[in-house]
Amino acid sequence: MIKKAALALLAMQRHPWEQGVAMQAFFEMGDKDTVYAMAKEAAYRAFPDGRPAMIGAFDGSTDPCSVGEAMLFAWDMTGDEALRTACVALEKWALEKAPRNVDGIVYHVADKPQFWVDSMYMLPPYLAAAGHPQEALRQVNGYWEVLFNPEKRLMSHTWDDERKQFIRQNFWGVGNGWTVAAFARMIDALPPDMASQRQALIEKSQTLIDSLLQYRLPNGLFHDVVDDKSTFEEVNLSQMLAYAIFRGAYSGWAKEEWLPAAKQMQQAARDRVDRFGLVQGVCGAPSFNKPGVAPEGQAFFLMMETAADKYLGK
Repeated sequence: MIKKAALALLAMQRHPWEQGVAMQAFFEMGDKDTVYAMAKEAAYRAFPDGRPAMIGAFDGSTDPCSVGEAMLFAWDMTGDEALRTACVALEKWALEKAPRNVDGIVYHVADKPQFWVDSMYMLPPYLAAAGHPQEALRQVNGYWEVLFNPEKRLMSHTWDDERKQFIRQNFWGVGNGWTVAAFARMIDALPPDMASQRQALIEKSQTLIDSLLQYRLPNGLFHDVVDDKSTFEEVNLSQMLAYAIFRGAYSGWAKEEWLPAAKQMQQAARDRVDRFGLVQGVCGAPSFNKPGVAPEGQAFFLMMETAADKYLGK
């Protein structure tokens, strides 16, 4: 199943964030050769401003940063000069060139003053892996302040920073999944001398996961907008949550009471993998407004399975 899911992922066309989450999946699986090959392609597709993997019309600011951790690994593994150039250019983009507000919080797109919950995954984990944990947390806190709803204890999707109003206030399941997956990566990446900041991030993660699990359906899935029963049932949030819980269990911060839910969500996703390895019923590409298949759905299936194996083998 895993081999077929990986092949299906590699067969898919990919935008920058899709290349990034796919690279991260193979990186976490330990597939070094695939990571290197994908990093070379991301570097080859770089814009002059430093953004790698730039394919398609969407002018993302944070999306291309999602390739960063795996690309750094590929450079470190090989010493490839082209990857060094790409990594240096990406770091300069993320720290200096990317458009941001007066507080330095990076906008999701280059041509609009907007914060998207997706950016939680695309930018801060890369910054932490690149040796900038304080900046990573500054971005997290900036996004959290705008997008976190204290009453629902969930993340809204899109904020217009110029008009100071939501474009989409809905509690999109995959958007909340991007957040918990990002936090799981960052908790592991923060250095030992940032114990208090790590604990604060753990508390944010626990708040979100506790709240999300309240919306879990009897079959282990969630509605696309988690608190809106009129939206379709969706698979990828289950994978993203299970990934975060298994990874958190391995690292020692996940609540033991979450593990049965993680196993149920894992099985719900497994049950929707077809004979070609496609995870059916995720928030589907390219429009993400109906169930289908998507590179991120494939990637999080692989990441979930890898995290589960690591935890169970601990």
